[in-house]
Amino acid sequence: MTAPSDGPEPAPEPAPERAPEREPGRGDYSGAVYGSLLAASVVVGAGTLGNFPRLELVALLLGTGVVFWAAHVFASLFGVRMAHHLSWGVVRSTAREERPIIKAAVPPAVAALVAPLFGLGHQGIVWLALVVALVGQVGWATVAAARAGASRRMMMLAGAINLFLGVLIVLLKVALQH
Repeated sequence: MTAPSDGPEPAPEPAPERAPEREPGRGDYSGAVYGSLLAASVVVGAGTLGNFPRLELVALLLGTGVVFWAAHVFASLFGVRMAHHLSWGVVRSTAREERPIIKAAVPPAVAALVAPLFGLGHQGIVWLALVVALVGQVGWATVAAARAGASRRMMMLAGAINLFLGVLIVLLKVALQH
């Protein structure tokens, strides 16, 4: 026999909100957006130092991408997953998830490599690599919003915000050169 109740049962507390799980095959482009902004920042920093061989810019872009990728893998493995058992499978999966950071450095590096084919000098190489990085940043942000099912308005907003961040990087470059 159950005890009589004094009224209705209290509603259970809602579960805390969690980030949605990624669907298989649907990439997370936040690393590519971040990596593109990182690449733009590297170009700005290197471009303000004066003339230097373009292969150094390529190496700096790719090397910085790899270092930041490794830092993100480490942070993910030991920040969020520390309470869970780490296996080589988890390490490989995490490294694969963070790979867009490296991939985002490739287009501006390629732009720096091929820029002399267009007759560009040092400043032209820097500006071309910077523009390629920023186009990538805006593009990846827009693709990320679209893949997340965002409305056109939200996709435009994601692109506009990333364009604004890119303009801030360009303004920093201009300010540091003068």
